[in-house]
Amino acid sequence: MHTPHRPRTGLRALVAAVCSAALGAGLLAGAGTATAAAPAAPQLKAGSKVVGYFTEWGTYDRKYYVKNIETSGSAARLTHINYAFGNVTGGKCAMGDSYAATDRAYTAAESVDGVADTWDQPLRGNFNQLLKLKKKHPGLKILWSFGGWTWSGGFGEAARNPAAFAQSCYDLVKNSKWAGVFDGIDIDWEYPNACGNTCDASGREAFKNVMAALRSKFGPGSLVTAAITADATSGGKIDAANYAGAAQYVDWYNPMTYDYFGAWDPTGPTAPHSALNSYSGIPKANFHTSATIAKLKGLGIPAAKLLLGIGFYGRGWTGVTQAAPGGTATGPAAGTYEQGIDDYKVLRTKCPATGTVGGTAYAKCGNNWWSYDTPATIATKMTYKNQQGLGGTFFWELSGDTTNGELIKSIN
Repeated sequence: MHTPHRPRTGLRALVAAVCSAALGAGLLAGAGTATAAAPAAPQLKAGSKVVGYFTEWGTYDRKYYVKNIETSGSAARLTHINYAFGNVTGGKCAMGDSYAATDRAYTAAESVDGVADTWDQPLRGNFNQLLKLKKKHPGLKILWSFGGWTWSGGFGEAARNPAAFAQSCYDLVKNSKWAGVFDGIDIDWEYPNACGNTCDASGREAFKNVMAALRSKFGPGSLVTAAITADATSGGKIDAANYAGAAQYVDWYNPMTYDYFGAWDPTGPTAPHSALNSYSGIPKANFHTSATIAKLKGLGIPAAKLLLGIGFYGRGWTGVTQAAPGGTATGPAAGTYEQGIDDYKVLRTKCPATGTVGGTAYAKCGNNWWSYDTPATIATKMTYKNQQGLGGTFFWELSGDTTNGELIKSIN
């Protein structure tokens, strides 16, 4: 799940989520025309995509600016950035935090090119900084991602009229005030016809109809992608929506192959949140990356349209006495911004890895137990990605890496 730490926008997110929950099953009236009209997405070369999320709210407490993408060396290694998140409310795409996006003035020291913003320039904020980053890296593409864990509650209403939703998204993403920033749109609906922060009942075809309408509106010249569930269990979230039918309309999917386990189960058992493979004692069958990829490929989704998901953070418990996975706990471990979660850049020194399981790392320090990916385990996942013929790699999110880009350097 993509869980934002969202200063200043939390109330709006909560209102949007609550107001759009519990929508009925008959939400797709009139959606069929968009489906019929939509051209297929272009086929792109597989293998080399590196997509990193940049969070709008990271410019507050985390003080992670667009400039840091450059100074860490990440910009030179990325092919795409997903800007997270825009809101979905009233059946439309909407701004998340307009101050962070377009208004905040950057000093010379904070700016990508060392030039300070002026009071009278038409565009400031993250969007202007992203334009400066693209000027340094002309091949870099940026997508505006909408939804996320907090703001997915509005998708059910949007699914009632996919064409109107697509039009609103196009008008926002392609707004002339920030022309040139965005090369397409990413949809992070958590989860179609299933439950995340809220529960959706828009029907199995809702996701396909929404993606078809977006492809029809944005056309073949823009990217249309989606972050999707990794739940490969029988009758689970992948089965709840027609991801195979929607695949023809997307350039690629980002299956969120992390957050399989975490301290939302406060007493454990301890288990890695982003295992590549199964292992003896895994608490839930098929809660690992290779099961997710196998299930999606088994539905007929081309491998080239699937990216391997990696978390640049760890999840952990406290009150743990057993070093190996499968131990009991008393609750979530303390984290910098939220209980039970912390960035790789913190964990690598706070609780260094003490073992590996299922192709990822874990760490026992004191009575805390964490799991997270390291450069070594990412290298293992890259071998898997290449063997499977996947379209590339994506990760959540840039600020979790070290200042010199230790993790992104491990992605090939």
